[in-house]
Amino acid sequence: MKPFTERTITIIKQIPEGHIMTYGQVARTAGNPRAARQVSRILHSMSSKYQLPWHRVVNAQGRIAFQDEEKAAVQQNLLENEGVLVLHNKVSLETYQYVNHEPYESI
Repeated sequence: MKPFTERTITIIKQIPEGHIMTYGQVARTAGNPRAARQVSRILHSMSSKYQLPWHRVVNAQGRIAFQDEEKAAVQQNLLENEGVLVLHNKVSLETYQYVNHEPYESI
């Protein structure tokens, strides 16, 4: 497994319940600020295998990224079960974004 992938998995596992991070934020924290799409691919392909809390990752505007309404509803329900308010498929970054993360080297 590549180091960026390992760091990404570690970071996503550390997002606390009731908080979210953006794809870009995870990528920056993992050491590659331009790899937001790679974070998305890692979530898509490895969430089950590594039991990642995939639902805690949203896009840069705080929106649920799924176009499929059923998948978006699943993510919304999982977030709401953790106390995260989701309005019109959007989460307040100001309220729920996990910002206590330093770049990966400091973890």
